Amino acid sequence: MKIQEVTNGHTTKISLTAISAMVAETATFPIDLIKTRLQLHGESSAVRLVSEILRNDGVFGLYKGLSPAIIRHLFYTPIRIVNYEFLRNLLVRDDDCSVSLSSKATIGGLSGVIAQVVASPADLVKVRMQADSRMASQGLQPRYCGPFDAFNKIIRTEGFRGLWKGVLPNVQRAFLVNMGELACYDHAKRFVINKNIANDNIYAHTLSSIMSGLAATTLSCPADVIKTRMMNQAADKQGNYKYRNSCDCLVKTVRVEGLKALWKGFFPTWARLGPWQFVFWVSYEKFRQIAGLSSF
Repeated sequence: MKIQEVTNGHTTKISLTAISAMVAETATFPIDLIKTRLQLHGESSAVRLVSEILRNDGVFGLYKGLSPAIIRHLFYTPIRIVNYEFLRNLLVRDDDCSVSLSSKATIGGLSGVIAQVVASPADLVKVRMQADSRMASQGLQPRYCGPFDAFNKIIRTEGFRGLWKGVLPNVQRAFLVNMGELACYDHAKRFVINKNIANDNIYAHTLSSIMSGLAATTLSCPADVIKTRMMNQAADKQGNYKYRNSCDCLVKTVRVEGLKALWKGFFPTWARLGPWQFVFWVSYEKFRQIAGLSSF
């Protein structure tokens, strides 16, 4: 009976995290598109980029690549969130909420790594479809006509392993993002509640999401830039790639564009992580309350 209750609890949490993630992803996806285009193509103005997309593709151009992003979050977010809570609760005995920030950071990073390895193929397709939107606006033929076409072409031309291209920088970024995001949100929320700054409600969730968004962005932005460039590159006619590995990409990026290039797209990244976390955590906490589950 107890095993069945635990299983049902995990199933409910997985469902709620997936739904909350889809809501958050849809609400903030245009910001992610702008961030990716800034990192890939070096545009200096987000405002100019938005104007170009709206002029050439209309409002729907801001959602190019949404479907693989949704697919990704059906795996990525439930795995990392549920796994983090499970591992954290293993360290808590008799409601003693004394798990250290370093322990939370560690299990948050590990949960992110596991989730990202599983979701990396969908992430790859999302990045390439976002990059394709710029090709279409320039009158060029996009590489892919949809997410399933992208999966098929990548497997056919680059092999099954091609779906995990850029998985190393992906995993590095996932570790840093979740180390900052999950640990900071968890720790910040308990600090806000324990210091009577706010009760366990939308105010505490909002403050916690802002702090965790800043921490996650600062830690992950360099890895995000490298990950995006590694995943978007395709072999030339001779079968060569611009970057041999993530270290080569890091060196060439700094050499050509300077150290500041590693934080290119910082504000769009934070502008997305902040609202994304706000929408996700507020939705998720509310859904948990409705489902009769305790707060995260």
